[in-house]
Amino acid sequence: MADTVNQQIVLKSRPVGEPQESDFALVESPIPQPGEGEVLNRTIYLSLDPYMRGRLSTNASYAASTELNSVIVGETVSQVIKSHHPDFQPGDFVLSNHGWQTYAVAKGKTLRKLDPNQAPLSYYLGVLGMPGLTAYAALLDIGQPKAGETVVISAASGAVGAVAGQIAKIKGARVVGIVGSDEKRDYIVKELGFDVGINRRTQEIASALQEAAPDGIDVYFDNTAGEILEAVLQQINLGARIPLVGLISQYNASSPPPGPNLLPLLIKRALIKGFLVSDYQHRFSDFARDVTEWLQSGQLKYKEDVVVGLENAPRAFIGLLRGENFGKLIVKVSQ
Repeated sequence: MADTVNQQIVLKSRPVGEPQESDFALVESPIPQPGEGEVLNRTIYLSLDPYMRGRLSTNASYAASTELNSVIVGETVSQVIKSHHPDFQPGDFVLSNHGWQTYAVAKGKTLRKLDPNQAPLSYYLGVLGMPGLTAYAALLDIGQPKAGETVVISAASGAVGAVAGQIAKIKGARVVGIVGSDEKRDYIVKELGFDVGINRRTQEIASALQEAAPDGIDVYFDNTAGEILEAVLQQINLGARIPLVGLISQYNASSPPPGPNLLPLLIKRALIKGFLVSDYQHRFSDFARDVTEWLQSGQLKYKEDVVVGLENAPRAFIGLLRGENFGKLIVKVSQ
């Protein structure tokens, strides 16, 4: 173990609106040592995800806020350095929730051992991890797309949306993706097989949706809420289903934005259901089996956006909330 200190990024001040780099601080502390039943791990990859923005505020949410001067939360892939637990040996790779730091101690029962021969280790933070399970369970259990139906995906080139859209195609649906650039639009259509791509920055959403989905919308996989949801609601079909997975458009808002007209939900007897991936852990084995098979067969493609260095995590996270990343955003913390 060449390092002599544990580097950590902590919450220095609570962001007001969009986070600033000054809201974060890089600090150093002694490398912790494991006790009985515990394991010391070195972080290799750190996942950056939009939900983390909610943890930086004190607003009521489904999870506790990060305390000031505490390490920012985040899922990690790590390597075991020292072990006082019989199930783990030095050199093993594990999935953990160590957050934005280079070393951490965890109880063995909280770790999941990973097989580096099954897939690249970083995939366990994306397509084979929480984002992938979110796409799989929210689409199939709530959206329930049927062959020939029209599915619309917002944030369609992101870690969740890209997987959800491809699964919808595998299930025989017609898929429309909404993204934030021409490059991303080309990617989801030419590389991922979406039927239509819409650039929300250069196209008027409502008219673009009318052209892309002339027969109406049966499933809307909502990663963003906001104006896209408002436009979609005007074009939903009878019995439409809307998995509400994310609120990217609102994460940096200092006050609640005006809401869409919900009358179409009543008229069209539509289902809109909030989704938290923690409620769907029972689907993990089905998800892992199916997605691994689709990856190996080439039916499912996956893109990562890798940032090197823990010190660059705050800037990358701010860019994530702006939509600057292209693919699943990962920080490579160490070799």
